[in-house]
Amino acid sequence: MKILFVSLGCDKNLVDSEVMLGMLSEKGYSFTDDETEAEIIVVNTCCFIGDAKEESVNTILEMAEYKKTGQVKALIVTGCLAQRYQQEIKDEIEEVDAILGTAAIDKIVETVEAVLAGKGESHIEPLDTPPLGDKKRMVTTGGHYAYLKIAEGCEKHCTYCIIPKVRGDYRSVPMEKLLAEANRLADGGVKELVLVAQETTLYGMDLYGEKKLPELLRKLSEITGIYWIRVLYCYPEEITDELITVIKEEEKVCNYLDIPIQHGADTVLRRMGRRTNQAEIKAIVEKLRENIPDICLRTTLISGFPGETQEDHEVLMDFVEEMEFDRLGVFAYSPEEDTPAATMENQVPEEIKEERKAQIMELQQEIAFDAADRMVGRVLYAMIEGKVADEDAYVARTYKDAPNVDGYLFINTSQTLVSGDFVKVKVTGSYEYDLIGEICDEFTE
Repeated sequence: MKILFVSLGCDKNLVDSEVMLGMLSEKGYSFTDDETEAEIIVVNTCCFIGDAKEESVNTILEMAEYKKTGQVKALIVTGCLAQRYQQEIKDEIEEVDAILGTAAIDKIVETVEAVLAGKGESHIEPLDTPPLGDKKRMVTTGGHYAYLKIAEGCEKHCTYCIIPKVRGDYRSVPMEKLLAEANRLADGGVKELVLVAQETTLYGMDLYGEKKLPELLRKLSEITGIYWIRVLYCYPEEITDELITVIKEEEKVCNYLDIPIQHGADTVLRRMGRRTNQAEIKAIVEKLRENIPDICLRTTLISGFPGETQEDHEVLMDFVEEMEFDRLGVFAYSPEEDTPAATMENQVPEEIKEERKAQIMELQQEIAFDAADRMVGRVLYAMIEGKVADEDAYVARTYKDAPNVDGYLFINTSQTLVSGDFVKVKVTGSYEYDLIGEICDEFTE
């Protein structure tokens, strides 16, 4: 039977989708991207912020319409929204046949089979269930890069975040399982590993009693066929000198870190339950740039957090201008029920949240455009992502560009290249967030 799989939300959720696809594939199921061909539909949902919840609910309702026609035999909802709102989904969307929580994705095959047999089974497993790891996956990212989820859950308990309630406390995947999975991905043609978790910097603390991300990076660097290793979601207070040394020394580890800091005003950071203040953030950024001069730093911010004053916003603007992060994204604060921030006093009106968000992004745009201009003349290795239709040009990424969130490098060439190829490129121009370049020397493996 043909299955349509809809994966929403973050890259960590995408890994869960790929694991479920792999399990179903091993049982002989086939897949389609066409809703009109599907006999089974699985929606892997997100509920991190209000927009994500809305998208998830709307997608379930849209897929439910195909169930009404009789064409679709099974509609299954998985992921964070399923974990958090299982009863509401059961009560309000009768077309949904089964629900799988975030710790129950290994039950996907038996759930599909049960639904097809007329039994609407649902599974919500305890959130202390060990993460799977080392499962055969169906990589959906094109095959030349893949996400490697190194841990599940989080125990920071920031006051705005629902993740611990839907994903549980921090649970690392054993290193031997990660290395086995990475080797299998490399054997399948993957050349870039993107390490993800709710927080990558704490990897190993629960299993080994110490931070093991540096050791993991060194061991991943030994894998033949892997050329780039990229690390996302490093909380600033957990970045150690040892981690900085590994990034500096290991050629395969990209000089790139995603450091979610959320704000720059100490008063707001305290209300958020964050573990750093502005001075400490500045210190770690300075240390990173001093030790790795060409490091690319990405961060995310929240505008309009409860109690954020105009003065707090101006402090944040000054901080963004001073720090000159290479990449920066902003979310308008979204109150999530069952989080402390949702009941805080002095909630900021929506229009002010959005206005402040726009001001930060306008400032960051100037910073990013200037940084792109300064790249002109540099020679970089780039990974080909695909060809521009009807043109002698290709889309590529440099070490500064994480998949799907950062910019691109456009290369004009008549050479025949394929996704995953590495080429040496001289940057000849920039356009907004993106770069333009030409091949200056063929890359040899």
